[in-house]
Amino acid sequence: MRLRLIAASALAVALGAPLPEAKAAGTLTIAQAQDPNNWDPIITFLLSWGAVGSNIYDGLVMRDEQLNLKPGLATSWEVLDQGMRLRFKLREGVTFHNGEPFNAEAVKFTMERLLGPEGAKGPQQSNYTSIGAVEIIDPYSVDIVLKRPDPVMITKLAGYGAMIVPPKYVTEKGSQGFGAAPVGTGPFKVTGYENKVHITLEPSGHYWGGKPKLDKVIYKFIVEPATQVAELQSGRVDIASQVPIGMIGAITATANLQLLSTTGPTVTVARFNTANGATKDERVRKAIVMAVDREAIVKQILQGHAKPVTSFQSTLSFGFDPAQKPIPFDPAAARKLIAEAKLPPGTTVSVDFASNNTVFREVAQAIAGYLTAVGLKPQARPFEMNLFTNDIIPNGKTGEMFAMGWGGWTFDYDNTAYLMYHSGERWNPYDKDPALDAMLEGQRTIADRGERQKALQKIANYVAEHALELPLYNLDTYYGVNKRVKGLVVPPDNRFRLIDVSVD
Repeated sequence: MRLRLIAASALAVALGAPLPEAKAAGTLTIAQAQDPNNWDPIITFLLSWGAVGSNIYDGLVMRDEQLNLKPGLATSWEVLDQGMRLRFKLREGVTFHNGEPFNAEAVKFTMERLLGPEGAKGPQQSNYTSIGAVEIIDPYSVDIVLKRPDPVMITKLAGYGAMIVPPKYVTEKGSQGFGAAPVGTGPFKVTGYENKVHITLEPSGHYWGGKPKLDKVIYKFIVEPATQVAELQSGRVDIASQVPIGMIGAITATANLQLLSTTGPTVTVARFNTANGATKDERVRKAIVMAVDREAIVKQILQGHAKPVTSFQSTLSFGFDPAQKPIPFDPAAARKLIAEAKLPPGTTVSVDFASNNTVFREVAQAIAGYLTAVGLKPQARPFEMNLFTNDIIPNGKTGEMFAMGWGGWTFDYDNTAYLMYHSGERWNPYDKDPALDAMLEGQRTIADRGERQKALQKIANYVAEHALELPLYNLDTYYGVNKRVKGLVVPPDNRFRLIDVSVD
């Protein structure tokens, strides 16, 4: 099986006449696949939110391009009371984009909102439930008091949900108004937003970290990767954030374009509906895992631009177990398990995925071929991306299998495992396993780093043993970039901070 090249016409453009120059100097235009539809930090889980929101908001703590923690709105912090109290010294003289002052009151408001009824409406709250209280020491000192040990809390405070928001503005606008017209303390402020079309940012004018080199940043929401590349080739965007494997050559062959890549935390798996249909039976799930040659998919479909995985995490994740072995490719054993499960020949098994994911479309076709070989009747079913992620998955409307990519922005397996497997979580519409719930809750209370790593590895092996998913690959992320863009660094978490970026 070979990946079909996408958009041959775009390739012709790449190899043809010189391209027109992109937009005016000082303006950076980025093609972004998805509009999160809400810019409130407590509502989001999407990498596409982080790519934009990381320029609008700041957290108490930030990460640099090497993922090292560094001061953000907190200039320093200390761990007190055997890890149960985190004290932050706050940056003075900072204001939100609307002129509202940043201080300890803003931190307290942000955290209490995250942990309250508003936060309960989004997927971020469960990451911060170890917080018991936020206590103001003075206008620029604040304590976060934990109910239980949480060895990942400092890292979590660099995440989406803990971005600091302006109390007065949020109260006046309400959640919906704030989500449509966000205000933060970041280097850029929002000056225009048209849902599913574009969002425009301009320098805030008084950023504590210095003045950005750009005059304007425009994110265009372009769902189809091939269209993103065509827009890049035409000069209408400077950065294509989703480059299909089949179009890598088109970009590298174009004189004024370059390809940037990173191996990030995002791992792709095909998860199982464990509550309904054929995949309710663990034997059938294991048979499907055995039926699919993951190594061949990486080598032939993905042309070596990915790494096979054994669990829903990359090698960058804390909790990764290098000793974990994948369930082997064994079609004969798969057919035997299907027979033991008394599954009728030709039983339908669907593989659901987002329609704009051209890479997984090819992978789904390969999976279908493998499942046909063991006597199943596969269906590859594409769904519109926003419908798939916002309705079909969280509301348990999938078929037997559904594709998911997840990055785990904390680079800690907890951020994937808890959200994917714990009962009642948004991304777990099917599983209710008390033993797994206890393991997931228990690792959050372990302060010793080595012991906690063992607990996370035990969870990954438990998930594999019960075949809750078909582990597939950790795909390299590729960006097409016009060479007029200077100073762009691709971080592993895909959260671009554009303060030092410029354009000719």
